[in-house]
Amino acid sequence: MLQAYAEAMATPRRARSFEPDSSSTVTMTTGQVAHRDHVAHSDRLAPAFCEVRPGVWTFVGNGLSNQTFVEGPDGVIAIDTGENIEEMANAIAQLRQHCSAPIVAVLLTHFHYVAGTKAVFEAEGHLVPVIGHERIAANRQGAMGEVAPAYLRGVISQFGIFMPADGPDGVVNVGLGRFWTDPKHAPFTPGFVAPTETFGDLPTTLDLAGLRIEVYPAPSDADDSVTYWFPELGLAVNNLVWPVLFNVFAIRGEEYRDPRVLIAGIDQLLGLAPEHLVATHGPPMSGSHEITKRVVRYRDSIQFLWDQSVRATNKGLLDADVGLAVQLPDWCDDDFITSEFYGVAEHHLRQIRTGLFGFFDGDEAQLFPLPSAERASRLVAGFGGAPVVRQQIQDALGSDDLRWALELGSWLIRDPDAADEDRQLLALALRTVAARTPAANIRNWCITRARVLDGSLDFSAFYAHRVNRAAVLSAAPSTYIDLLRVTLDPTLVDGVDHHLAFEIDGSVVTGLWIRNSVAVVTDGSGPDSCVATSLDNWASVVSGGSGLDALVASGEITITGDPDMTLRCLRAFELLRLPE
Repeated sequence: MLQAYAEAMATPRRARSFEPDSSSTVTMTTGQVAHRDHVAHSDRLAPAFCEVRPGVWTFVGNGLSNQTFVEGPDGVIAIDTGENIEEMANAIAQLRQHCSAPIVAVLLTHFHYVAGTKAVFEAEGHLVPVIGHERIAANRQGAMGEVAPAYLRGVISQFGIFMPADGPDGVVNVGLGRFWTDPKHAPFTPGFVAPTETFGDLPTTLDLAGLRIEVYPAPSDADDSVTYWFPELGLAVNNLVWPVLFNVFAIRGEEYRDPRVLIAGIDQLLGLAPEHLVATHGPPMSGSHEITKRVVRYRDSIQFLWDQSVRATNKGLLDADVGLAVQLPDWCDDDFITSEFYGVAEHHLRQIRTGLFGFFDGDEAQLFPLPSAERASRLVAGFGGAPVVRQQIQDALGSDDLRWALELGSWLIRDPDAADEDRQLLALALRTVAARTPAANIRNWCITRARVLDGSLDFSAFYAHRVNRAAVLSAAPSTYIDLLRVTLDPTLVDGVDHHLAFEIDGSVVTGLWIRNSVAVVTDGSGPDSCVATSLDNWASVVSGGSGLDALVASGEITITGDPDMTLRCLRAFELLRLPE
């Protein structure tokens, strides 16, 4: 086994996640320090209202995603609506410079970039049909539900949301767009509208604005993603072909994106032989020959990642080594759509291995690892103490051995009482990687983490659920009750068996049965106790605006059954942030 492993790693190819030296690092006129290819990628994402063909336009560079407009005999179809009302309003204003026909429908490619829909209603002065996959509303809710703290930390880091606009740490671009949201679009008013007409996981046909539209399920970074095919126009609108190598792994953290599923969607798209190709991100393409040539290579780059990750895994390579042993072919650098300007192949390869087999890669040390802080403490001691490790970090940075500098630095900061010097050293290593990577995700994550380490960014609020009062009021009454279960501290309900019903505005909407150290969602029938209040009061409690005890004392929240046990149960939920 060891011999086979040695042979597999005999000539590992250096991953191109970042450059080995600073020769490709540049400083922009606005002060950002970054890889020259990362800077150059911004030109592809510059604002441009592109006429794809007569009657078809896509707005690149208005935000993270494109907004597309297709004119038919009976009006215009808007496809995707961006991140906020202001963003979509700007897109409509651009449309009106080219077309005066009314917008008669909104199509959504998937559950991202759907928050500007109300701008269409405002522009038209009335509601229009909103059409998309049946899971769009649920998927949008899910991203901000149970996993919200971790998801938000990831989104903020990946897209550089809290990074400055300029200076060494300034955002350059976010890979798929120039930024998460254009600062000119403040205050970023949310305007999501759930689809009023939906379809499922089977191909279907729509007739809108006098045009026939074929809808093909095409999961990519979302399981509700589809391709819209306009056969009369030779036009395909898709969420498969991005202006970068596809992100099998998203550093923000996402469910596994199976390349085999993605490849099937791309093959189906190629089978349409489109004359015009518009995506959710990046510039459009025209010309069937050009589209086929480029998209085939895009497709094959993804198969390469899959095949070679599986090949390396079968040879017994450990997780990190899978990413280091395989490098994309040189031809991937010939086109930005197969280049590492978003994520990096090293991570995609590891994600495939993990997606297939889980976290355990056969490394004996990972079978029953020590707690991270204890392991780090022992390693520091074994190396001769913190001063020795600090010097090794400085030596590694001086010799461009950045992988080793990152690992050594991570040991020192696992100590809750780590010295400021240690945090600064790791921050320096992260900023050095950020300056040398062409990948937007990596640069933004590294700089955001460095800013947390050096104290220039306070991230503490994103390690617990923080619920927005408006979100509670706009959701189903049970939503932010059912969510409580993933904030339960089981040590506070040890031995408890108590069934709570929740009555909101006069109706029992849900129940939580606290038993066996979990909170099981029920329909609220046959409870031991009942908590009754208004939705307005409940929104105040879960958003931290009012304490439960005060509202109980005032009679605005009533408890029937066993008040003491009910309060004990409720105090076990971290989301409520109740006093002991």
